[in-house]
Amino acid sequence: MSVSDAFVALIIGLLLLQAAVRLPAVLHGRHRQRSLWGAFAAFALAWWLRTDTGRAVIDTLGVNDLPTLLKHTLAIAGICGLLTYVTDVYQDEDATARHIKITSVVQRTAARASLATVLCLAAVFFLALDRSKTGADSPYFMGRHVGEPTLALYLGLFNTYTAAAAAVCAYQWSRAASLARRRSLRIGLMMMAIGMTLMVLYAVLRTVYLAAITLAPATATAGIAQEHVTDTVMYAGFLLWLLGSITPATHALAARARALKAVIGLHYLWRDLVLGINGIALHQPSSLLSGHRAATLINTVRDVVSHDATPQIRLGRYVTEIRDVTHELRRRAPADLFQRARRLAEAEGHTATDADAAAEAYWLKAALATVNAPAGAPAAFHTAGDDFASEVAWLLRVARAYRAASPHTGAIMDVLAPIPLHSAR
Repeated sequence: MSVSDAFVALIIGLLLLQAAVRLPAVLHGRHRQRSLWGAFAAFALAWWLRTDTGRAVIDTLGVNDLPTLLKHTLAIAGICGLLTYVTDVYQDEDATARHIKITSVVQRTAARASLATVLCLAAVFFLALDRSKTGADSPYFMGRHVGEPTLALYLGLFNTYTAAAAAVCAYQWSRAASLARRRSLRIGLMMMAIGMTLMVLYAVLRTVYLAAITLAPATATAGIAQEHVTDTVMYAGFLLWLLGSITPATHALAARARALKAVIGLHYLWRDLVLGINGIALHQPSSLLSGHRAATLINTVRDVVSHDATPQIRLGRYVTEIRDVTHELRRRAPADLFQRARRLAEAEGHTATDADAAAEAYWLKAALATVNAPAGAPAAFHTAGDDFASEVAWLLRVARAYRAASPHTGAIMDVLAPIPLHSAR
């Protein structure tokens, strides 16, 4: 395998990886991710058509240079999808800002021009180019058709489209990089901006060379040198863009993984609480083969992967429903129940915040036994969490204590009821 083939294989692999990572969001109907996924998929197919295998598959149709036309068509589709994604993302900032307005105009123009550009390329390809030439004449498309006036029209259209879209993407990502707070994200966005800048340079270099050979045919050596130089620029640009785009994707995957881990950690507590009070859960816990020990894992998996678009949304729902159940239990639980729970936690050797978490877990377990009591004014209750992130962290501590608590916690707390309340908060 040549160095060039290795670069192409690496680029195709990274494109397919990005497409695979974003497929779940596409299947859940997220329009913005659909545009980006389409761009990655189109680019992957376009790069595959640069390989001997891709060209061989299309060449069986018997149309010379058809892989090149398909490659350029897919590239235009990918560029259009990428530009749509960039426009959608940055319109969320301020649709009235001048740079956003310019991007939107370019995107709308590119969307309308994409079909016209593809039709023009196809018309020139089938009606004007000399397609009697094959790879035996030259391994490069430009080399095979050098001297043909319509070559300038064909590649001029493609290069102009590529340069305009890449320039807009480069500008928006460089601007986003200057505003990014996380160093890793800033580096990733800057790599994407530099990658798109190199794609603009690639289009400019190809256009300049095209203009030169239209006026005066170049030697075969000059043609080979040009192909090597522009291919190097294109490989570098695409790799930088792809490697840079992995950074935001990595952050997104890490966030999903953290949310999923939190959902799993809260599941036991959430399930117990929402089963205790009807009407709280938006989606009732799974009850497949209810009562069978083997069904526990199946039901847990179904609960933590179903219903919601993302683990983050599911985590938000779990936290909200746990707090809703807590509020309902406060209206039914004895007024001194939390004080008894705190004394029990301290009697077991818990101290400081560990005692607080254990006390809340014990209170929840004991309060579930009061769900049928008449509702009244909310009982005193102490918890932690000033924002969503800290509340999730706190509830995870409570959930661990809840799972470890004895099933007889409520009865033990009844025994502790007469103890003086000097240790209560």
